[in-house]
Amino acid sequence: MPTEPFRELGKMLLVIGVVLVVVGALLVSGMKMPFRLGHLPGDVAYQGRRGSFYFPIVTCIIVSVALTLIFWVISSFRR
Repeated sequence: MPTEPFRELGKMLLVIGVVLVVVGALLVSGMKMPFRLGHLPGDVAYQGRRGSFYFPIVTCIIVSVALTLIFWVISSFRR
């Protein structure tokens, strides 16, 4: 059974590689996307006379869902 840790390491490296490819593709095509993260409809923006407030709530939800899916895939490979 000494090959079992290497099998798990191989799975983890594959998942990390896929995640890096997806993130790299998003960064390369970032200007060509129909939306920009951080400026989505539903993000709260308030501008008053003395200051402004911006909270990207929809962007936070999308990033949270994406990270949840990524960690779910990683944990399914570890079983």
